[in-house]
Amino acid sequence: MFRLGQSLCTATRSQYGVVELKHLSYAFKNISRASSTNTMAEKFKLPARYGAGEKSVWVEYIQLAAEYKPAVNLGQGFPDYHAPEHVTKALSEIATGDNALLNQYTRGFGHPPLVQSLSKLYSPLVGKNIDPFNEIIVTYGAYEALYSAILGHVDQNDEVIVIEPFFDCYDFMIKAAGGIPRFIALNPKNTSGTVTSADWVLDEKELEGLFNSRTKMIILNTPHNPIGKVFTKHELELIADLCKKHNVLCLSDEVYEWMAYEPAQHIRIASLPGMWERTITVGSAGKAFSVTGWKTGWAYGPAALMKNLQVVHQNCVYTCCTPIQEAIARSMEFELARRDSPDCYFKALARELMPKRDMLVETLKENGFNPTIPESGYFIVADWTKLANKIDLSQEPDKYKDYKFTKKFAKETSVLTIPPSAFYSEPHKHLGENYVRFCFIKKDENLRLASKLIKEWNSKKGN
Repeated sequence: MFRLGQSLCTATRSQYGVVELKHLSYAFKNISRASSTNTMAEKFKLPARYGAGEKSVWVEYIQLAAEYKPAVNLGQGFPDYHAPEHVTKALSEIATGDNALLNQYTRGFGHPPLVQSLSKLYSPLVGKNIDPFNEIIVTYGAYEALYSAILGHVDQNDEVIVIEPFFDCYDFMIKAAGGIPRFIALNPKNTSGTVTSADWVLDEKELEGLFNSRTKMIILNTPHNPIGKVFTKHELELIADLCKKHNVLCLSDEVYEWMAYEPAQHIRIASLPGMWERTITVGSAGKAFSVTGWKTGWAYGPAALMKNLQVVHQNCVYTCCTPIQEAIARSMEFELARRDSPDCYFKALARELMPKRDMLVETLKENGFNPTIPESGYFIVADWTKLANKIDLSQEPDKYKDYKFTKKFAKETSVLTIPPSAFYSEPHKHLGENYVRFCFIKKDENLRLASKLIKEWNSKKGN
């Protein structure tokens, strides 16, 4: 107030002490403008359902990659090599082909050839003839399928059970819908010696205690990111029985469905008795065909549940990219024609990834990490705490230790990774602080380079 008064006095007196009205008017305009700006800022602030607009871990670490320019990016989950030739060839032929309509709008809930191909793919896997036009929806990535499923079913104060660690958008989407997330963590039965993703389990009593009359949904991610866990039939039956007992919807995120390493077998919860009626299953072309930039996913389930997804989708995205959907449909038909052959990409992908997994696991073990060997997917979470005496984190300003470690590790090794605490709720972030996530769906030469850089770093640090 003093500064405003002082400015007003200065503005309204000339050097001869005479009040000049034009200066007075100018001063009042400035005050009015400041007041108006404050009013606008208050009125047009981000709605509370979006929190404070915090950056996601992906925004932060993509920026980190731009700043550090790491020699190897083992952070983000995408391949750095080409998809199968027939997949990319299909898109190029469609874009320049004779059918001009393949570059125009298509059916809003899914390009007809694609939903028909998806029906052929999944019907035998869930033991039901899936109606392609009423029980399948194509979305802008699995991300939008999750969004449409959550926003289409979760209402104010509905509770949603989320298994930690989780894909970070789950929490945000639930809150945006007005729901209340209830968290339960996978915990390793042992943390020393050889640890596999099968060692990470839920406390059955704790899980049972989360279900109540307000529970609307449970989000199941199997195969799991980032742990790589493939939920067993026993674990799925436990979840299924609780869903049926409490009349709860299961949203099953199965985007890593084609990446289960033998002898692990992926079981779709929708195929269990009584679960088709209450399950929405999410899949991804980006993961299935190694084309994450195509941003095309889908969801399937009973028509009564899919109707809600359609309402959200038609009032947000409306329709997805036609030529990409056509290319995925053609690629799907190509694979369906050889689905019983070992050459089918849905079978070959896991065989392609297993040696990459094993190469990185060996590197991590040799250099002080204790990795969890994944049964699926293309991520490894590794305990880094044995390296704590080799890396000075005191100058890293982040709150959580894994953020400090991954940033300092990137600076010192030129290998970028991801902090797993990003995949935990605020009260449980400490559960992820001792770990770091590596992605291994990369060229062999880049995995070898990462191995070299990590070994050189560890060697310099000494014992």
